[in-house]
Amino acid sequence: MKLNKENFPHEIKIVEVGPRDGLQNEKKVLELEDKKEFINLLSKTGLKTIEVTSFVSPKAIPQMADSASLYSSLNINDIDLPCLVPNLRGFENAMSCGVKEIALFSATSDEFTKKNINCTVDESFDRMSEVAKEAKLKNIKMRGYVSTAFGCPYAGLMDKESLLKVVQRFLDLGVYEVSIGDTIGVAAPSQVHEYLEYLSQHIDMSKIAMHFHDTRGLALTNILVSMEFGIKVFDSSVGGLGGCPYAKGASGNVATEDVLYLMDGLGIKTNVDLDKVVAASKYILDKLGKKSPSKFFNAYINSGY
Repeated sequence: MKLNKENFPHEIKIVEVGPRDGLQNEKKVLELEDKKEFINLLSKTGLKTIEVTSFVSPKAIPQMADSASLYSSLNINDIDLPCLVPNLRGFENAMSCGVKEIALFSATSDEFTKKNINCTVDESFDRMSEVAKEAKLKNIKMRGYVSTAFGCPYAGLMDKESLLKVVQRFLDLGVYEVSIGDTIGVAAPSQVHEYLEYLSQHIDMSKIAMHFHDTRGLALTNILVSMEFGIKVFDSSVGGLGGCPYAKGASGNVATEDVLYLMDGLGIKTNVDLDKVVAASKYILDKLGKKSPSKFFNAYINSGY
């Protein structure tokens, strides 16, 4: 498979998901002030979208138990700070804190959504339709997440027809963008190419973002393939933090540092300061007491870049 660089964008946008997707699977529950400082450091890097928390049950994800206090404590302007909400109750809690943008989520796999949010894919859209209705009335921006787009830890390989169906359902809800997630990091470049080529025949690809996990080391390659289709929005997490509490063996998201270094090498603008991203990564990794899987981060720390 040969890359067609003619369709590569001149500039990409990174959606930083470290504070939410990056931290939600960590067993060590951080202090609110540590999370706040982490987000403040990220806000000074040039990133324009930072997903800061999720309004979910604290019993399900203890790391997010302080979502209301955290969001209310932030004093950050000119940056989008979306929050994930699973249902109408989560939406109402987010609204009480002044949240301006929300993320909704489902999957291509019933087995996954049953483990994740105790319902089928169809039932998840029933719930989200209630949220979307209220969000539209309040002029709240909505972004959609599709989990298990390429493979599910319980159901195996997912098909491209199921992916298209779920993406279209999100667009019908009124989201401005759909983030397609390789939740367990199983996608191969050829599969990504096949699925995106199929989607491009049916929907507007300017509304598509990609969310790769680097479980098997192919996230950057899959990003290159995605750019063949003009995709210019990518989710990533500083330091490669992340995983999925409902997907056994799913390691972290692709590291923001690695994506930035790739784009720099290609001459593609990001408007994000790599040195400041590394500083934010180092801060949160130190608080967690863990090492980063990011190749660039480790090279930077060990050799001074």
